[in-house]
Amino acid sequence: MPAAYDGSAATTAVKVGVGQAAAAVARISDRGARIVAVTIALVWHLAIGLPAVLGARTELAVPQVVVGGWVLVAAVGVLAGVRLLRDTPLPAPPLAGLLLAVDVAVFAAVGRTHLFSPANWVWGTLAWFFLVVLWGRPVRWLLALLAAHAATALTAVALYGATGAADLARAAMALYGTSSLPVAVFAGALTLAMLSRDRAANAAAANAMSAEREAAERARGERRGRLALASDAATEVLTELAQGRADPSDPDVQRRCVRAAGRLRRLIAESDDVPHPLLHELRAAADLAERNGLPIDLVTIGTPPPLPVQIRRSLADPLTATLADARDWARLTIVAGPDEVVVSLVTPDRAGPDAIGPPTEQGEEQVEHLYERDGEIRWTQTRWRR
Repeated sequence: MPAAYDGSAATTAVKVGVGQAAAAVARISDRGARIVAVTIALVWHLAIGLPAVLGARTELAVPQVVVGGWVLVAAVGVLAGVRLLRDTPLPAPPLAGLLLAVDVAVFAAVGRTHLFSPANWVWGTLAWFFLVVLWGRPVRWLLALLAAHAATALTAVALYGATGAADLARAAMALYGTSSLPVAVFAGALTLAMLSRDRAANAAAANAMSAEREAAERARGERRGRLALASDAATEVLTELAQGRADPSDPDVQRRCVRAAGRLRRLIAESDDVPHPLLHELRAAADLAERNGLPIDLVTIGTPPPLPVQIRRSLADPLTATLADARDWARLTIVAGPDEVVVSLVTPDRAGPDAIGPPTEQGEEQVEHLYERDGEIRWTQTRWRR
């Protein structure tokens, strides 16, 4: 696995991104369908139902019930429509029960004369309000309400004595014509939202995987460059030792060897798939120092958040360089939180030049680097803030 590429984190990020993109597209598609359903219900109720009720008001058996039912359903439609367009959950069972009660009352109050006339507005309008209050519920809920509406209508037809062939045909056509379109809109909106979600998920997954591959290739190139740099440093030291131009007992030569070994070990640690790569890399550097005979205390407080490889290098490299130059003892402290990581190293001071870290990399400007020495100790600190 190449450096700068954390497989589990990348896979999780891809899944989250794909899910968010698909959900966003599905919400947009579903919102458009909700606007259509609410608009049809209210416009039909106002433009067709209300004029018919007012025009036949004096001929209705109980006009107060028919008009009151119209007003009540209009209020339910406005309330449900506003909450639906605001993505606020609706109390579907109580509203559905209220609409069914109005259905029964209007059929009972409209009278035989206007049983099939537009004044009996529940024939054409009520199914759309069923659709609005049940939006987002399983389609079987809508079918159950339409079945109850059909049973109410056929019971009223039978009780009014409208059992002739022509009347039964009119009732069947009215039920079919006013129920089939809401069911089609309901099922079509659900299908369209599912298709939109699937297509958006596929497109987002393809784009995310393409970006992931590009990031992996870029990380592989960066790793090859760092490996070449580390190999050149190690080759230079080994060549000088082999040719007798470097003395193994020279402290400067020893420091160069430790730094070269530390870089190689860092490269190996960076590519390991572990939960906390920064801690893993710092522990690898501490382990290398211990193998070289340096007593070191490693103190870890908190858990670092996921960090890019460039940030981790900027946090760890200055301390690795100082650690390679340390003698007698060292204390390495990592204090981490969700928005900040501080890494500190304290070692005894001694005569000689300051430790020189690796070249500055992209991302270093996000990390503060402090270095102090007072003749007794050397203190190195790197700090990252979100």
